Amino acid sequence: MNINEIGATGYPAWHGAKKTQQNTAGTSFASQLNNVASAKPHTSIVYMKTDDMLYSGGNGTGLSFYIKYAENSTEDDPTVIAKGVDENGVEFEQTVHINKINPKCATIVEMRALEAHLGVEKNGGLTSLPMETGMMGLRDRTDFMNMFEKQISDMKLLSQKRTAAYYQYSMQMYWDFMNKKWGI
Repeated sequence: MNINEIGATGYPAWHGAKKTQQNTAGTSFASQLNNVASAKPHTSIVYMKTDDMLYSGGNGTGLSFYIKYAENSTEDDPTVIAKGVDENGVEFEQTVHINKINPKCATIVEMRALEAHLGVEKNGGLTSLPMETGMMGLRDRTDFMNMFEKQISDMKLLSQKRTAAYYQYSMQMYWDFMNKKWGI
């Protein structure tokens, strides 16, 4: 650092600019509090799991739903109904045909339906799905198999061998499903 970088206070010149920004933001704090106080409160809906539900839960976005087998579900065409509220609090209902789910391009609702239908073991109540699903919205599609590979790699890097093995087991359940349906 040279002498031209130091302001009158003895701090680097950028420090003073940053401090000014903080002070400017602080002057509107009261108005920010008023905006929060007058805003519509965020409410979350939680569906309590009943005996006829395959799944009940949600994630960090506010998405919350439950899944039940549809009345017209058959062994050849297992079908579920998912009902709940999306991340914006808007109610939804979806019909999901299990055999049409592709874990390489699926929504969180589809994967929860597949997870429940396949009976994937939950490790002490944990999800069988990668942690990144916690921020997925209702209509977001992703390649869950790539997410599993990343999750397993991360767990190995952190020396979390049991957790890596659990996600490996979970991922294998979905690979087996794809192999059975599409010969992938």
